[in-house]
Amino acid sequence: MSLFLGESSAIHNPVVVYALVCLFVILIGATIIVNYLHSRGGSGEFDEIVQRLRTWWVIILLLSSAILLSSETSLIFFALISFLGLKEFLTLAPTRRVDRNVLFYIYLSIPVQYLWAALEWYGMFIIFVPVYLFLFVPLRMVLSGNTSNFLKAAGILHWGVMTTVFSLSHLAFLLMLGPTDRNPYGSGPALVLYLIILTQLNDVAQFIWGKAFGSRRVVPSVSPNKTWEGLLGGMLTTTTLATVLSIWMTPMTLFQGVFAGIGISIFGFVGDVCVSAVKRDLGIKDTSQMLPGHGGVLDRVDSLTYTAPLFFHYVYYFCY
Repeated sequence: MSLFLGESSAIHNPVVVYALVCLFVILIGATIIVNYLHSRGGSGEFDEIVQRLRTWWVIILLLSSAILLSSETSLIFFALISFLGLKEFLTLAPTRRVDRNVLFYIYLSIPVQYLWAALEWYGMFIIFVPVYLFLFVPLRMVLSGNTSNFLKAAGILHWGVMTTVFSLSHLAFLLMLGPTDRNPYGSGPALVLYLIILTQLNDVAQFIWGKAFGSRRVVPSVSPNKTWEGLLGGMLTTTTLATVLSIWMTPMTLFQGVFAGIGISIFGFVGDVCVSAVKRDLGIKDTSQMLPGHGGVLDRVDSLTYTAPLFFHYVYYFCY
């Protein structure tokens, strides 16, 4: 339980430091290029990209600070992301007025779920939301005595907490994984960065490949801009980088790194389109305007809702 032993800072892990330095170098380069092109007259085309880059600066600064300070800070940071994502979802999704009291327990599940991660209590971590909370929420709803739209309301609450709390909390447990003999530096903080970098890069790569070569849409009724060319190009880019970085940042073998990259690219896409389907159902474009150029927190972590739990269990099974 290293969280309470004062050995949780990642600043002494050279892999983490180098990865963050590389992120800032890439961000500086992208900022210089985009601002140059913007100054040459591409104002209408580059306004949103400039706005996105500014938001990326804030996101990466916050993420870097949280990871470098301590595991405690990182856990609080990820718990805050779960809270903001859940708040966005429950603000947008139709819930019953009679279930206001139930929402208290839904929000309370966030610190409890992250506590299991902090204690590294795997058994409780893995069943608390999908078993205990799943059974408790409808019980509490039944006590209100109102059966109107009961099934729909229960489904909305369960989907919201599973996506924003249970799925994203795997980042917290991933953070707590210790070093292995294969790679003493490929522990929790490095694994978290590995997953986040590849998941976000996959989104960017699929967008670029789709813009450059895309013509055949994957799910036109859900996300018209997603193309097979973008998906396959993103898979190639993400898998290549995942394989290379797996030697440096993880305890995985090269072969395992290949499949990690394939999984992150495919399921990052699935997470993205699932949240897109929710937004289309609700008739909205973005979940909020909290992150200029990106939309809301849930817009930014949609891919992670799938990649975080799946990558965690992949690494946990093969390396721990």
